[in-house]
Amino acid sequence: GNPELPTAVNITWSSINFKTILQWQPKPSGYFYTVEIHGQTSDTQKKCILTKETECDVTDVLRNVRETYTAHILSVTSLGMDNFEEPPFAVSEKFTPYNQTVLGKPEIQNYTQKGSKMNVVFQDPLTPYTFPNGSFQSIRDIFQHDLEYKLYYWKDQSSGKKDATTKSHKFEVSVDSTKNYCFYIQGIIPSRRENRNGQESAVLCTSVGRSILDEYGAGVFIITGVIAIVVITLAIVLSVILCKCKKAKAAREKEPLNGV
Repeated sequence: GNPELPTAVNITWSSINFKTILQWQPKPSGYFYTVEIHGQTSDTQKKCILTKETECDVTDVLRNVRETYTAHILSVTSLGMDNFEEPPFAVSEKFTPYNQTVLGKPEIQNYTQKGSKMNVVFQDPLTPYTFPNGSFQSIRDIFQHDLEYKLYYWKDQSSGKKDATTKSHKFEVSVDSTKNYCFYIQGIIPSRRENRNGQESAVLCTSVGRSILDEYGAGVFIITGVIAIVVITLAIVLSVILCKCKKAKAAREKEPLNGV
């Protein structure tokens, strides 16, 4: 190989819902990178051939998600690919998509609070992989019974959280019918040692029976009350002053004219 060419450092795998990007440093100057993906049982595949970039989307060559892969990042010149000598390269840490990809945010489709029941319906995140008919596989299609979801919920403007678990696409939990609730959902793979918990969905809140006090808070009402008291006080003071002025004027008009 060419010992003068620098090799890649700080190689990292970044993977969410099985979309996987390989990243490294430094930016090349006077040479290129080529990525080789090596599986334990699969053939070596090349990606991002003769690239000047320091990242490479390797999703499509990791379709066997239970396979363990390593990436060889070759440092090459444009002519170097024709040589029989092996170019200098750096090797990544091992990566198994099934165990290491991060679960993305679930999408909440609908939620209702009726009486003492709160219902939440959500959708699995999709992966870049497709079925033969072209439709995208969800993370549930790949993880199947290894996947579950947790709902975290709490009374609006309270810090005490409760949680519930499901393997389906919906939750039904008992709540206080007089209170509004906020919540979010998170995918979980309990069998994992690392990356067990996925990304959290957006936080949403119910609005059934929501009072003006809940909506705007007590502070607004206190300020409004103070302003009202000031206005009423000013009105009373002005009324008293005007009344006194009228009485004084009337008294002056009743006085006899000087010299008459």
